[in-house]
Amino acid sequence: MELRLFGITRTFDLSRLARYRNSAVIVACALLVIPLTLFLLRPAAVPDLAHGNVAGARALQAGWAKGDLIVLVRHVERCDHSPAPCLSGDDGITDRSRAVAVAVGAQFERLGLGRVDIYNSPMMRTSQTASYMFNKVDTGDEWLINCKGTMLRDALAHKVAGRNLILVTHSECMSQIERDLKLPSSTLGYGASLFITAESLKAPRMLGFIEASDWRSVADQ
Repeated sequence: MELRLFGITRTFDLSRLARYRNSAVIVACALLVIPLTLFLLRPAAVPDLAHGNVAGARALQAGWAKGDLIVLVRHVERCDHSPAPCLSGDDGITDRSRAVAVAVGAQFERLGLGRVDIYNSPMMRTSQTASYMFNKVDTGDEWLINCKGTMLRDALAHKVAGRNLILVTHSECMSQIERDLKLPSSTLGYGASLFITAESLKAPRMLGFIEASDWRSVADQ
């Protein structure tokens, strides 16, 4: 190729560039395909069962009716992480969060608590949450706070066929069961509920979550 500028002629040999053309195309394709492949293969996020997820809400109700569900419920607002007045003691919940616990408990009562086993961790905040949410509290189960690497295994060990299992626990244990199911961890708020269907104890799967403030949208579906 010749280029003439201000009376000066320069000749360029483009044949040298041609040899690199195929390699450049391959590299460009790889830069596009690799991120797309990683995006498509990444684990799906935990579904939100509220906000118009009709199929999810129906699956929840069907699983609950059959007694197939394991539910992890996070304690409500902890006092030592809030400027709000404490209910009693710095290691418990805030006074204002009692209403949240009662409201979430009412939603579970609508589902039906006749065939349900309820456990809570030994921490004061989970004991108080269980008390206001379900009118039930036990001395506490250590596996619901010391759950690193064992949350799913321990939950399945406590699941009775035909009976739903509610575990009042902590955000760390909720994240752990998500990891056990090969799912990305969610950032769930106080009083949130995480639902796992255990129709087959050998193949439990994540159903989804409901935040404490979103139960109304689920009830309307």
